[in-house]
Amino acid sequence: MSSWLGGLGSGLGQSLGQVGGSLASLTGQISNFTKDMLMEGTEEVEAELPNARRKEVEAIHTILRSENERLKKLCTDLEEKHEASELQIKQQSMSYRNQLQQKEVEISHLKARQIALQDQLLKLQSAAQSVISGAGGVPATTASPSFGYGLSHHASAFHDDDMDFGDIISSQREINRLSNEVSRLESEVGHWRHIAQTSKAQGSDSSDQSEICKLQNIIKELKQNRSQEIDNHQHEMSVLQNAHQQKLTEITRRHREELSDYEERIEELEDLLQEGGSGIAVTDHSKIHEMQTTIQVLQAEKVESTKKIEELEDKIKGINKKLSSAENDRGVLKKDQERLSVENRQLLEECESLKLECSKLQPYAAKQSDTVTEKERILPHSSSVEEEVFRLQQALSDAENEIKRLSNLNQDNNLAEDNLKLKMHVQVLEKENSLLNQEKEELQISLSKLNNEYEVIKSTAARDMDLDSELCDLRRNLEAKEQELNQSITEKEILIAELEELDKQNQEATKHMILIKDQLSKQENEGDNVISKLKKDLNDEKKRVHQLENDKMNITKELDVQKEKLIQSELVVSDLHLTKQKLEDKVADLVDQLNKLHTKNLNIQKENFELQEHIKQKEEELSRVRDELITQSLLNRDSNSNFKDDLLKEREAEVRNLRQNLSEIEQLNENLKKVAFDLKMENEKLNLACENVRHQLEESIAGNNQISQEKNAIVEALKIEKEQLDAELCRAERRLLEEANKYEQTMEELSNARNLSISALQLDHEHLIKLNQEKDFEIAELKKNIKQMDTDHKETKKILSSSLEEQKQLTQLVNENEIFIEKLKERSSELQEELDKYTQALRKNEILRQTIEEKDRSLGSMKEENNHLKEELERLREQQSRAAPVAEPKTLDSITELESEVNQLNILKDNLKEEIKHHQKIIEDQNQSKIQLLQSLQEQKKEMDEFRYQHEQMNATHTQLFLEKDEEIKNLQKTIEQIKTQLHEERQDVQTENCVIFQETKVQGLNIENGSEKHDLSKAETERLVKGIKERELEIKLLNEKNISLTKQIDQLSRDEVGKLTQIIQQKDLEIQALHARISTASYPQDVVYLQQQLQAYAMEREQVLAVLSEKTRENSHLKTEYHKMMDIVAAKEAALNKLQDENKKLSTRFESSGQDMFRETIQNLSRIIREKDIEIDALSQKCQTLLTVLQTSNTENEVGGVNSNQFEELLQERDKLKQQVKKMEEWKQQVMTTVQNMQHESAQLQEELHQLQAQVLVDSDNNSKLQVNYTGLIQSYEQNETKLKNFGQELAQVQHSIGQLCNTKDLLLGKLDIISPQLSSGSSVTSQSAESLRTIKSDVLSESSKQEIEELRKSLQEKDATIRTLQENNHRLSDSIAASSELERKEHEQTDSEIKQLKEKQDILQMSLKEKDLLIKAKSDQLLSLNENFTNKVNENELLRQAVTNLKERTLILEMDICKLKGENERIIETSREKETEYQALQETNMKFSMMLREKEFECHSLKEKALAFEHLLKEKEQGKTGELNQLLNAVKSMQEKTVIFQQERDQVMLALKQKQMENTAVQNEVQHLRDKELRLNQELERLRNHLLESEDSYTREVLAAEDREAKLRKKVTVLEEKLVSSSNAMENASHQASLQVESLQEQLNVASKQRDETALQLSMSQEQVKQYALSLSNLQMVLEHFQQEEKAMYSAELEKHKQLVAEWKKKAENLEGKLVSLQERLDEANAALDSASRLTEQLDLKEEQIEELKKQNDLRQEMLDDVQKKLMNLVNSTEGKVDKVLMRNLFTGHFHTPKNQRHEVLRLMGSILGIKKEEMEQLLNEDQGGVTKWMTGWLGGGSKSVPNTPLRPNQQSLLNSSFSELFVKFLETESHPSIPPPKLSVHDMKPLDSPGRRKLDTSVPGSFKDTTESRSGRRTDVNPFLAPRSAAVPLINPAGLGPGGPGHLLLKPISDVLPTFTPLPVLPDSSAGVVLKDLLKQ
Repeated sequence: MSSWLGGLGSGLGQSLGQVGGSLASLTGQISNFTKDMLMEGTEEVEAELPNARRKEVEAIHTILRSENERLKKLCTDLEEKHEASELQIKQQSMSYRNQLQQKEVEISHLKARQIALQDQLLKLQSAAQSVISGAGGVPATTASPSFGYGLSHHASAFHDDDMDFGDIISSQREINRLSNEVSRLESEVGHWRHIAQTSKAQGSDSSDQSEICKLQNIIKELKQNRSQEIDNHQHEMSVLQNAHQQKLTEITRRHREELSDYEERIEELEDLLQEGGSGIAVTDHSKIHEMQTTIQVLQAEKVESTKKIEELEDKIKGINKKLSSAENDRGVLKKDQERLSVENRQLLEECESLKLECSKLQPYAAKQSDTVTEKERILPHSSSVEEEVFRLQQALSDAENEIKRLSNLNQDNNLAEDNLKLKMHVQVLEKENSLLNQEKEELQISLSKLNNEYEVIKSTAARDMDLDSELCDLRRNLEAKEQELNQSITEKEILIAELEELDKQNQEATKHMILIKDQLSKQENEGDNVISKLKKDLNDEKKRVHQLENDKMNITKELDVQKEKLIQSELVVSDLHLTKQKLEDKVADLVDQLNKLHTKNLNIQKENFELQEHIKQKEEELSRVRDELITQSLLNRDSNSNFKDDLLKEREAEVRNLRQNLSEIEQLNENLKKVAFDLKMENEKLNLACENVRHQLEESIAGNNQISQEKNAIVEALKIEKEQLDAELCRAERRLLEEANKYEQTMEELSNARNLSISALQLDHEHLIKLNQEKDFEIAELKKNIKQMDTDHKETKKILSSSLEEQKQLTQLVNENEIFIEKLKERSSELQEELDKYTQALRKNEILRQTIEEKDRSLGSMKEENNHLKEELERLREQQSRAAPVAEPKTLDSITELESEVNQLNILKDNLKEEIKHHQKIIEDQNQSKIQLLQSLQEQKKEMDEFRYQHEQMNATHTQLFLEKDEEIKNLQKTIEQIKTQLHEERQDVQTENCVIFQETKVQGLNIENGSEKHDLSKAETERLVKGIKERELEIKLLNEKNISLTKQIDQLSRDEVGKLTQIIQQKDLEIQALHARISTASYPQDVVYLQQQLQAYAMEREQVLAVLSEKTRENSHLKTEYHKMMDIVAAKEAALNKLQDENKKLSTRFESSGQDMFRETIQNLSRIIREKDIEIDALSQKCQTLLTVLQTSNTENEVGGVNSNQFEELLQERDKLKQQVKKMEEWKQQVMTTVQNMQHESAQLQEELHQLQAQVLVDSDNNSKLQVNYTGLIQSYEQNETKLKNFGQELAQVQHSIGQLCNTKDLLLGKLDIISPQLSSGSSVTSQSAESLRTIKSDVLSESSKQEIEELRKSLQEKDATIRTLQENNHRLSDSIAASSELERKEHEQTDSEIKQLKEKQDILQMSLKEKDLLIKAKSDQLLSLNENFTNKVNENELLRQAVTNLKERTLILEMDICKLKGENERIIETSREKETEYQALQETNMKFSMMLREKEFECHSLKEKALAFEHLLKEKEQGKTGELNQLLNAVKSMQEKTVIFQQERDQVMLALKQKQMENTAVQNEVQHLRDKELRLNQELERLRNHLLESEDSYTREVLAAEDREAKLRKKVTVLEEKLVSSSNAMENASHQASLQVESLQEQLNVASKQRDETALQLSMSQEQVKQYALSLSNLQMVLEHFQQEEKAMYSAELEKHKQLVAEWKKKAENLEGKLVSLQERLDEANAALDSASRLTEQLDLKEEQIEELKKQNDLRQEMLDDVQKKLMNLVNSTEGKVDKVLMRNLFTGHFHTPKNQRHEVLRLMGSILGIKKEEMEQLLNEDQGGVTKWMTGWLGGGSKSVPNTPLRPNQQSLLNSSFSELFVKFLETESHPSIPPPKLSVHDMKPLDSPGRRKLDTSVPGSFKDTTESRSGRRTDVNPFLAPRSAAVPLINPAGLGPGGPGHLLLKPISDVLPTFTPLPVLPDSSAGVVLKDLLKQ
């Protein structure tokens, strides 16, 4: 009992210690959890750090990185240590678990042995009863507990296992109990054996000898096993004892240390008590109490004062922060103001310069438009060239479309069919080519004829026009075109520069606004100074608590003032918004102006169209002139024929002479024939020359086409840009116009606002000063109070100062600690993140380890099954003694099962190795894919670098171009300055030099036309004009001085441009000369052709490359779409797989959920119970201590007296309660164990499912690899297709070459149709029959459909050839009969002329219709090509889709197969799970039964032991006198023992019967299954045999013999097997031993394999962990960076938004001011015309109000000046009224006599209009004029007509560039002749256009002497007004003979006399009127 109690106590102590360890681990986990939560909190706090500490954080960040790396190293070391310790712990736990399992196996062995021994006992008892009937035996005493030692130390190492100590204790108890029972049974066996030996000695020896031998052998074996088990057990116990001793030593050491600490503390406390006891008597209690109270009061005051100080310091800090932020904002605003003001200035300057440049560019643009129109007029044939170019482009586009179509067709698989089609197409094209070649030859013949006719026309037209002039014209046209190009390029650059300048001006305007802002900020700075003073006061008064509160109130007042300032600034913002709205209105007005300009552009386009129509009319006139030339030649012939007729009439008699004449005529005909033959030869030569020329022309045309295409593209781009820039300029001008009106208002508003703001700031300043004074007074008063307080409280102040200093130090330390804590938090957060990563990796490792442990558990279960098989073998041996044949098959089955298990284990090992290899392969594949990705990334980077390099090169070239253009602009500016200086110098000597130059040039011009004329005006008139000019010059000097700078810039620009243009023109001339030289040599055409072919080839290659690129992009897009589709399908399949996996998981969770819930609940309940037990144990230990003390005291006091009975009873009751609780705990633990085992089995199932899923993943990866292989194959096929495409491209190039030849032939055909009309004109003597036939042909052609027109034209050509032949014959006939039929010929000529005209018209109509048809055909062919391309694309897409569909179908089939397999596996898993569940239920039931049986046995044993003890006591007591009772009692005991034995036997028999029944049931079930299988097999065999019997009866006998042989063999085999069974039964021990050895070796191999797998898994996990760590560290860094970036962005965005708002407001202000500035500037330009608005405006902006006043004064001055000018003009007009220019009258007078008589009345009308004669009087005079000269004279002196016939002007006369002075002079004369007109208003709207009737009497200043030139130029004397004729016909205004030394050579611009003022022509827009021109004149 004592040993049992001791073992129980030690087990309880260990279990409680274990519970404490588990609790400690739980608390550790809880603490970890709290740490994690705190870390998350710190992370959140870290995320919300203020931006003010960002810099500190960045500084700390660098320090933390190094520490972080060091900590990472430490972490890695610790992790390695941790993993090593975990491995050790797991190995230990595995060993302990194995030991537990061995113990359970031993229990089962012992139980089996007990049953066997009981059976033997029964047998022996039965034998003994037969031998001995009456002898009574002593009952066998139970052996002393052999395993009592070391029980307390058992299972001390099971700390970290899932097994509980209660289970270990119970198993140990069971082992001890069973060992006791074994010893007892052995003693009983010995006893019965002794009895049996005695019985054998007496009698029957032979009956039971065999049984005795067997029993002896079994006993020996049992003894051996027992000794082995005892050795193992002792070894285990020693290990456990060592571990327990180590732990005990540690605990005792800790306990001793704690005890020593407690003892020291107790001693200290005792000393203190003693000292206190002695000291209290000495010291006064009252003093101590007072001191304590004072200390408490002081401490409370100190705390309150510190709190107040801290609060006030916090407030001060907040206020300081606010002030600093406000100061920063002010600084930023100041900077913005400065920047905006500078930008505003720059903007204004640029705006003004732009305006000036615009005003200069507008006349330049007008010049360009005029030059363009003139060029269009000069070059009408260029349109036809452009049409040819267009046709060639269309042909090229068609060829390109065909190439694209063919390249698309090449993508198809059926390439052979396409090749055949191509060949057919090529054949068709070749046929067409041959036909076209034939037509070409025909056209060449017709060309030769045309060339002959052209030479004839040339010879006739050689008198009027020369070839050199045409060449010159062509060169001029080329130069003009090049100039246009250059001008357009320069315009583009100028406009770009202007745009940049506009941007700069905007910036300057903004800068100007910032300057205004700066002035306001200065005023704010004064307020800031006041605030700084107050700050100093605050810093001085920080230490004083009471004054701080007053300062706080003052600062809040200051803040309110600042808020008021903010409100004022908001009001200013609202004003800015209003200005913005005004600006928007201005923008709308600008848009309206844009629309007006657009309408003007449309008008210009209409004018261009009219000019083109005019050119067409001129072309028609040229054709008419040619016709007239032909008619003149015919008329000459007619005159000859008339002469011959006269001769015939005179000489009718002279017939012989006529015959002679006829013979002479025949000879002449023969000569003519010879001449014709010679001409034909020459024609052929000329044809050859023409062909050469034509080849060269074609080459040059091809080159020109390309150049023209590029130029056209450039011109179009430039036009677009020009339009955009014009639109922008128009908008700017509108803005300036509109904003000028509002400028003054805004300036006034700004001044008012400024005044208001200044007044408000002054008020604030005064208010602040007052506050400051009040504060000073208050400070003085407070200082006095403080002095008084200082005298009273110096001591307290010292204490407070010391405490303050300490607190400051403490606060500093606290702040440092907080900073350090924050750093640590950051570090800890980072470490926590890393820990999270590591924990994730550890979880994965733990999952792997759990799987390994589950496998180990499965191995353990296998071992259990092996042990059970051993037990069954032992039972079989026992049964062999009873029935040998039954036991044989079971042993074989066990062997086979063991072998199968070994094989399974090997297979598992192989599978694991394969898994490892597979993982390695996956890793390698991943590495390869990474390498490939890196390579692709590098390639992409290279491509990006190349693109960047190209981009940089392009930028460099652009910058170089810009630099060159800037240099050109600078050079032009220099040249303009030089020209301006020259002009300024020349203006001084204008009056002397210009007259001489004008006279010289005029003399030269008049010598060309008439002769030398020199005229002089009177000196009086010239002096008056000189005086007026001087007065004007005085007024204009100011304007000129300010214009000089701008004019210099413009002159520089113009000079540089002129120089460059001249250089370019010279270069182009040289190039043209070189080209002409090449054409003349005619040796270069081959080189040219070769170069053109190369060019075409390069163009073709480029197009092919582009086409291939486009196709590749399409294919890429297709592949992408296919890939996306495939990915979608794969995703769908993966979703299906995921669904199946989810179902599997659901099935697994069904098994897990119940177990897990139970497990959690049980763990929770256990933890609660353990805590309660700990509390109870503590209470009990305290009770025990108290009881011991009580016992000791009682022993000391009462040595005689013993322990109280009540105390013992209480202890016993407590022990009983504890026992009940322990039983409950054991029951709980058993339930937990069952649930844990269930969980283990379910986890094994889940692992199997995991393996299946891994297999599925492998299948998916295989599919992916297959897909990759397919993809590579597709890429290879794609590359093959590319090579094929290249081949086809080469073939297509050949085809395109043939197409180009066809296009040339087509052009020739079109030319052929043009040739038909001159052919008809050559046949001048066409008969009426041919005319009628042609009419019929033409009517047929018109009537028939469009399809037959081409064929009919060909037929008509053939018919015309026939008619030409007939005409030749007719010519021969007519030559015979010329004399007779000359009159008839005249009529026929007239008819043929009319018919030819009709034919020409019809031919034009046909050509038009042909062109339309060609266009239609081209459109249809383009549509066809586009449709073909679409069709081919669709076909390709369909094929790709089909391939994708087939691939997807295959994949779906594979996935369906996989799904089917998975479903089958799921069903199998479900079936196996059901079977296992049934097995587990059966095992649980059997376990419960056995446990019940064991408990009953234990209770019985205990009761028997107690009874035996009781009996012994009774025997000892009643030995002396009560022998009878003893005997009775002994008898009763014997009877009871016999009954118990009988009951035990019955129970054992029942149990054995039950077991046998169960075994029999299982055997019967197995036999039933075997029988069923056999029945199925036999049925199959029967059917087979029946068939076989029916087939062959002869083989029956053979089979019978074979069956007999088989029977014999089988019998032999049976005997052999029996022998083998006997031998195996003998060698079973060896087999079992070997099997155990094999199992151990397999275990070792498995352990090695598992270690290897663990190592590989660890390596994998390590690598994965590293990857994850890097990824996580990267992501963490990115997160931190993003966090900082987001904070910075938030800060910067907030600041940016503020600044942007401010900038926008200031920009709006700037724009408003800018608009007003611009409007003012335009007003000033209109008023003063010469003010440098830019400089003055900037000065005005700087000077503000003073400048506005100055501007107003200047406006008044300028207006007065203008009024003076107008008054002087009026005086001049009035003074010059009624006075006529003598020179003019002389010119008119002389011109009257020089003009023809029929045109002199127009000159008289002009004179009359100048002299003011009315129209009616002039007409009367003219009617009278026909009478004589005297009447003309009287009429001249009298009145004349005023009106001149208002003939419409030519379009070129609309431009005032060519007729500016004449119009001005006419205007001047009108003002003189009409005194009633008021002074001229300088407005644009009052002027009338040129074509209006008000604009009369143009070109009156042209002298009449120019009339002869007009007559001489025009061949016919038609009625033409020389004054209203075109300029080119009337007089060449520019003198071609040569210009003078200075000034232009325009005749009308030369001075008429020495005295008259000279007016240089100014470039003016065609839309502007004469008033603007007068203004421009006044400027100069």
